[in-house]
Amino acid sequence: MSDDRSLAEQVAAWVPPWERPAGPVPSPAPAPDDLPAAIDPRPALDPQPEPEVEVEGSTPPAAPPPAPLAAPPPEPLPDAVLRGALESILLVVDEPVTDTVLAGVLGEPLERIAFTLAELSAEYTAAGRGIDVRRVAGGWRLYTRPEYAEYVQRFVLDGQQARLSQAALETLAVIAYKQPVTRSRISAIRGVNCDGVTRTLVTRGLIAECGTEPETGAHLYATTPLFLEKLGLESVEQLPPLAPFLPDDVEEIADA
Repeated sequence: MSDDRSLAEQVAAWVPPWERPAGPVPSPAPAPDDLPAAIDPRPALDPQPEPEVEVEGSTPPAAPPPAPLAAPPPEPLPDAVLRGALESILLVVDEPVTDTVLAGVLGEPLERIAFTLAELSAEYTAAGRGIDVRRVAGGWRLYTRPEYAEYVQRFVLDGQQARLSQAALETLAVIAYKQPVTRSRISAIRGVNCDGVTRTLVTRGLIAECGTEPETGAHLYATTPLFLEKLGLESVEQLPPLAPFLPDDVEEIADA
């Protein structure tokens, strides 16, 4: 019964739509001006610089100077010239000279210098030459071959009582008064190459190596006790003064 009454009440309370009171007026749609602006999909263009206006009478900027041209590499030495130059240098060096020094002096690649020296050594050996190009102590130098040592000693040692040559006497005097001294220094004082004479004096026991020069590493030479014995002296301090026997300008040249 309660359900029938409730349904009857609902039917009685129902009002047709056309008889219902008017509801609230809906808000108008927003105007186009109120809507957010649409995003332009096209990318923004960078601002273009304003064209420069040349002022009458003004000096235009100077153009940068052209870059300097690189110097062309030097032409390589012909094989014959390179071989001759290497042999000449090795004849006058005081001590073994390295590949790097030779390459710097001759302006050639290090590999070519080493190859040419090795080639010279092989040719000397194949031809049975009395000298050889050897790599010793990190450098290259000319040496006599051991199989000819007997003849070298015979040439140097025979006739020990024979007088020394004028060149040997001059070289010995320079060493006696300037010791310790390098071979290059001796040659500079005498004005000629003294390598051969120096080796002769070493072999005859009148001079000997006594160290190396700190700046260059060249061997230093000094007189030996045999030298003092031959001259009848107790020390080099007993040598006579050299100045009275020299022109005025010789000491200046020697000390330069």
